[in-house]
Amino acid sequence: MWIDVVDLRDFYANDLGRITRRMIRRKLRSIWPEVSGKSVLGLGYAVPYLQSFQGEATRVISAMPAGQGILHWPDDGKNLTALVDEFELPLADLSMDRVVLVHALECAEQIRPLMREIWRVMSESGRLIVVVPNRRGLWARFERTPFGHGLPYSSGQLSKLLRDTMFTPVETHRALYIPPTRSRMMHSAAPALETLGSRAFSAFAGVIVMEAVKQIYAGQPTIERKQKRRVIAMPQRSQRTPPAKGLTRNCNRPIAGQVILKI
Repeated sequence: MWIDVVDLRDFYANDLGRITRRMIRRKLRSIWPEVSGKSVLGLGYAVPYLQSFQGEATRVISAMPAGQGILHWPDDGKNLTALVDEFELPLADLSMDRVVLVHALECAEQIRPLMREIWRVMSESGRLIVVVPNRRGLWARFERTPFGHGLPYSSGQLSKLLRDTMFTPVETHRALYIPPTRSRMMHSAAPALETLGSRAFSAFAGVIVMEAVKQIYAGQPTIERKQKRRVIAMPQRSQRTPPAKGLTRNCNRPIAGQVILKI
């Protein structure tokens, strides 16, 4: 079930949401440090993380599913968002070089059609980043944040899902080691907790950030098999008729009761 876009906006407007945006955005930029000349698509509610790509990428688009709703973005510029049917994106084939999937996969009711549509619009060298709640983390257990809604994933489950939908996982990262609390003291310690958690408690991060590439399969040539002639002896009758007088049997021809098959 999709989270309402107003609830997502309100979360990222408070202190915990700003910490969340900062930590995940830092991880995204470490994975994609350079996007100049690329087209970037955000699907779900990715606007808190797309801002860092503006001014560098050739094109940045935010596609918000109809079940989630839509808001104008950016606030101080021309609108770059579109309300879409996630199973029929209004984009041409092979048109996007980078795709960011946030607050989408864990909420989608039909995953395979969604991933198939993402595969369609990605270029042959395209790359995908998926951000989902970590099944073993604290953030998936509290509904006060958007990551406490929908279906959480383990890294193994997410990797298998991507492989089953024609993507190849490349790297797995984690983020959000700070507890989902409103304590200002914990918020101030967020950078230190991120460093400590990535070294000692990586399995308990709040979110999994996985990068994948599009799978392109090459066709295999068909090898034509040569036909061979084989002689298979058939069962003989108990009473055999002798050949007529004056006739001889040609040994180069199959005798009676033999069948020539082509294989």
